[in-house]
Amino acid sequence: MVELGNKTRETLLPSNLEGQFLVAMPTVKGPYFERSVIYICSHSTEGAMGLIVNQVSDQITFPDLLKQVEILGEDAGSISLPSPARQMQVLDGGPVDQGRGFVLHSSDYILEQSTLPVANNICLTATIEILRALAEGTGPKSALLTLGYAGWSAGQLEEEMQNNSWLTCDADSAVLFECSPEDLYDRSLDLMGIDLSMLSSETGHA
Repeated sequence: MVELGNKTRETLLPSNLEGQFLVAMPTVKGPYFERSVIYICSHSTEGAMGLIVNQVSDQITFPDLLKQVEILGEDAGSISLPSPARQMQVLDGGPVDQGRGFVLHSSDYILEQSTLPVANNICLTATIEILRALAEGTGPKSALLTLGYAGWSAGQLEEEMQNNSWLTCDADSAVLFECSPEDLYDRSLDLMGIDLSMLSSETGHA
């Protein structure tokens, strides 16, 4: 890698990362961010917010979550859910606000004053109504559910990118919604034409 001066490096950083994948470099460690793929939902001069979309929760299942919010009765089993809901996994979206659910979904489902369009026909909704719709089979065609999110204060994400902690690329909706979480990291690198073994060998070299 060629080391760039700050001014030149800054001109190469995307001015807005909304609707992009943020993919962790091999140097990034920690329980949430190592080998993480984050979908950026908002990004401005005030900071950034995104959802980790490739880490499955080992703490709770979707039916259990529906019982907690009283959409399903305590005695109800997952068999009572439509097939897409039975297959839905709960993802660890990040270390912030882990008791709150966030749903990334296709734009065929919109709740007025609750749904935030992000980019490329992908939306974000964080209300109990969308959970109920998913449980009833009336929700969006494609959806991912996370508990918690990742957040950055003003300038923090830009600084991390200047330190080569992250790679970015446009999020492909088919990859986002159809790729298994276990394969999403490698698939995201494929989108950028990057070989992980070569990336690892370059880590730490200017």
